[in-house]
Amino acid sequence: MKITENIKYIGVDDHTLDLFEGQYIIPNGISYNSYIIFDEKIAIMDCVDKREEAQWLANLTEALADKTPDYLIVHHMEPDHSGCIGTLLEKYPNLQVVTSSLAVQMLSQFFCKTDFTGRIITVKEGDTLSLGKHTLEFIMAPMVHWPEVFVSYEQSEKILFSADAFGKFGALSHEEEWACEARRYYFNICGKYGAQVQALLKKVSALEVNQICPLHGPILNENLGYYISLYDTWSSYKPETEGVFIAYASIYGNTAKVANEIAEKLKNNGVKVSVADLCRDDEAEAIEDAFKYDRMIVAASSYEGSVMPAMYNFLHHLQHKNFQNRKVGIVENGSWAPSAGRVMRKLLEEMKDIEIVSPMVTIRSAKKPADAEIINELVNEMSK
Repeated sequence: MKITENIKYIGVDDHTLDLFEGQYIIPNGISYNSYIIFDEKIAIMDCVDKREEAQWLANLTEALADKTPDYLIVHHMEPDHSGCIGTLLEKYPNLQVVTSSLAVQMLSQFFCKTDFTGRIITVKEGDTLSLGKHTLEFIMAPMVHWPEVFVSYEQSEKILFSADAFGKFGALSHEEEWACEARRYYFNICGKYGAQVQALLKKVSALEVNQICPLHGPILNENLGYYISLYDTWSSYKPETEGVFIAYASIYGNTAKVANEIAEKLKNNGVKVSVADLCRDDEAEAIEDAFKYDRMIVAASSYEGSVMPAMYNFLHHLQHKNFQNRKVGIVENGSWAPSAGRVMRKLLEEMKDIEIVSPMVTIRSAKKPADAEIINELVNEMSK
C-alpha cells in the first residue's frame, strides 16, 4: 500500500488472535501497522507482532527490493509492535535502532540475546533525524499508553506517525465505520491516561498534519478534524452523546426485567438508550458506552453480601479508567438483605464528579405493582 510516493505501508493483518492484550475480544481481527520511508537513508517505522513475522518480513523484503534499511524507529515497545526487532537486527547488521531512553531499557528486557552495542540512537523531545528530503521530528508521548512512547512527525510530507494514538480494533481488510471500534480501543487501552493524551493533542495542534499513520487501524487522511475532535472529547472525559446507558447484572432475570422496563420508559420519554447485560455482553463495549453517554443506570442483584461479580468488575474497571463527570442512577435487587446498592454506591462515590441520582430503586426478589412509583421517579430524574 502506498502512503505517498516515498512512504509505503508494510504492515499485516492478524485474523487469528482472539483476545487483544489477553482480554479484549477482537471479532474482526487486528492490524499491526508498519511503514517504510525511502530517501537517501531508509527508515522502517516500527515492526509487528512475532505472530506475523514471516508475512511482515516478506512485505519488507518486497518493498526494499535490493535496498538496505538504515534505521528502525521504535515508537513503542509493546510486543505487538516490537516483536521482530531481534530478527531484523540479525538480518541487517548495520541497522540502527532509533528510540527513547526508556525504550532502551526495555530492549534488553524483551531481547536479552540480542547485542545492541553501538546500534542504538536515543532521541528526546524535539530531536530530528534527516533521511535526505525527509526529516523526522520526535515528540514524546509518555503514557499514551506506555511510558517510553513517542510519535514522529515527518516534516516535508506532514505525516504524523502516531504510535497507538488514533488506533482501532479490526483488521484493515475488514471495512467498518471508524468511531465505534476506535472508541472501544481508546477507552480500554488509553482511557486511564486522558491527561497524557491531552498533552499530546496540544503538541499536535501546533503542527500541520496531512495524514495520521497509527500502529493499529486505517491510515487517516481525510477530515482529520473529526478524529482529533473525538480524541479531544474522549481524553477530556466529556460525554460524546446525550442519553442513558443501562448496565445490569441479573441472576434469575428479575433485575433484567426491571432494567429493560426502565429502558422502554426512557425511550418513551424521547431519551436515547443503550443497554448491556454485563453477565453476557462484552465488558469492553460496556465500558465504551459508559463513557459515550452522559448518564448511566446500574442495576444489579445482591450477591453474598455484596453485588454480582460482573457488576463489581465493571465498576472497578470504570474506576481504573478514570470514569468521571456523569450522572448515575442505581437499581438493586435482594431477597432478604439487599446489599448491591450499598456496594455500587461506594464504588461510584470513589470516582470523580459522579452525581448519584435519587431515588435508589430497591426490588425485593421481583418487581411488584407497588414498585412502579419509585421506578417512575428514577426514570423522570434520568430523563432530565
